[in-house]
Amino acid sequence: MAAMKQAPLTDDDRWQIVLAKDRSFDGVFVTGVHSTGIYCRPSCPARAPKRENVKFYPTGNDAKAAGLRACKRCSPDSIAPDEQAVLKCLEILRSSEAPVSLDKLGIAAGYSPTHLQRVFKRGVGLSPAAYHRALRRERASKTLSRSESVTTAVYDAGYSAPSRFYDENNEERLGMSASAWRGGGRGVTIHYAVTKTSLGNMLVGATAKGVCRLSFEETRSALEERFPNAEIVEGGKEFTKLLAHIVEAVEHPGNAPHIPLDVKGTAFQEAVWHELRKIPPGETRSYTQIAAAAGNPKAVRAAGSANGANNVAVLIPCHRVVRSDGSLGGYAYGADIKRKLLAKEQSNG
Repeated sequence: MAAMKQAPLTDDDRWQIVLAKDRSFDGVFVTGVHSTGIYCRPSCPARAPKRENVKFYPTGNDAKAAGLRACKRCSPDSIAPDEQAVLKCLEILRSSEAPVSLDKLGIAAGYSPTHLQRVFKRGVGLSPAAYHRALRRERASKTLSRSESVTTAVYDAGYSAPSRFYDENNEERLGMSASAWRGGGRGVTIHYAVTKTSLGNMLVGATAKGVCRLSFEETRSALEERFPNAEIVEGGKEFTKLLAHIVEAVEHPGNAPHIPLDVKGTAFQEAVWHELRKIPPGETRSYTQIAAAAGNPKAVRAAGSANGANNVAVLIPCHRVVRSDGSLGGYAYGADIKRKLLAKEQSNG
């Protein structure tokens, strides 16, 4: 099994993992909450603490040395057999360039392949194969942002050939290469426009890889805040063509897989976004249904957080998620826009 260097997590990465309550990083680090004197797993179900009160530690022993005690709710030092099996598989997948078969993972974990698949998906939210693909896309994104050669970056990320990278990313559409989400957009040019729609003024920003921001009632300054190191310029000829497709998708909302995206999230967030794009126009799903579809039925709040972390409204249709009682629930741009989008879809159907 080929080993590879994985870019270390930054504290910003860890904080996003904690907000998403991503179980796949349990055992990788612990979250120290100095206002309460405890340390937790990244997936601790308790309400997220304030960022200024948090410090991250490699292990529970490191957190204890800093004067913290283990959280009684998530028991960060206690590892059940199923969790131990998942952590073993995560360690293997994170250090492997090539895909790892379920049979090999099962042998390493001491589980049958079928049972391991169920345990892994319940714990992580993705199958082992899907998780490994998400890791490769993330590696490629990080490498491409600092590499002069696309081919070198693709091979370094673990793809057998550039064609495999392009095929996979054309299928997935999410987490595309040279993502503007790394380093505040350093080295990336973002074209943008603010245009009128029936839902109000719409801001669209796009890199060479795809749309990185679609929002309502925002201006260029919103892009500058999110991508302080990017070159932000008004859209040109090619951008105008893309903008026309986006306006059409907003005025006649449906599924728009032909519009490329340049977005990035944790493995669980991306799993939620994939499920959102599967909801047929004119239909809705509850947060509970989305969490279950993403592979973690108990992660309802994390599914809601992933919904809120969506940076491309309409194209990833988070407006199609409602509360279990059928009420609208929240929406970043207000209930009125959410209601109008749903009404447009139902009338088109």
